[in-house]
Amino acid sequence: MYQFQTEKVLEDLITWVRDYFAQAAPGTPAVIGISGGKDSSVAAAVCVRALGKDRVIGVLMPQGEQADIAYSRLLVDTLGIRSYTINIGGTVSTFMETLSAHMEPSNQAIVNTPARIRMTTLYAVAACVGGRVINTCNLSEDWVGYSTKFGDAAGDVSPLSDLTVTEVLQIGEALGLPPELVHKVPIDGLCGKTDEENLGFSYAELDTYIRGLTDLSDKPALKEKIDRMHRNNLHKLQLMPKFVYQPENA
Repeated sequence: MYQFQTEKVLEDLITWVRDYFAQAAPGTPAVIGISGGKDSSVAAAVCVRALGKDRVIGVLMPQGEQADIAYSRLLVDTLGIRSYTINIGGTVSTFMETLSAHMEPSNQAIVNTPARIRMTTLYAVAACVGGRVINTCNLSEDWVGYSTKFGDAAGDVSPLSDLTVTEVLQIGEALGLPPELVHKVPIDGLCGKTDEENLGFSYAELDTYIRGLTDLSDKPALKEKIDRMHRNNLHKLQLMPKFVYQPENA
């Protein structure tokens, strides 16, 4: 039966990040968006273990007033990393006002635009410091498309995208991070619902299904929902389809 070996995976993860930067980006810093949730907390802590705190830069990106930004500051202080706070509120408002002059912004545009502006911000910071952007998505959210294409789904290197939420939580505990960061309940910031309320199922249910610990045969409707979400969102995980030109004289 599948069993997650937390300490070994953590050791392998730290080594993997260290090796990636040594080979692909020697001497460069890791640039990571800090939300104060489990994913950014664990990813940042892993980078600190792998590279040292002087090579990890946290970027806090509130949209106007952010009620829970204290969690982000707690993580930065706990890890002792350099950080910048860049408020994207004005940028989002200006962009949406400009868009509104031409068309009515859809709900999808309203939801996804801030995530894409945050990723633009991370790449701007990375360009200024010569760094690489850390993707903080996990396998569970990627599986059902709970991320924004070219927003939080982007990045240069992804340490957590093969780990489920359940496993990320275990890694966070093994890292000794403050419990309030590891177990902070993620809320979408729009309607006040938790991620699990928006999904309609728990991460525990999803994670055991992903890892083959259950086939959800006793919950066929849930199984179909998860499978449908996975199919519909594969485009976020795959390379962009392209026309392949083959010269006739090749």
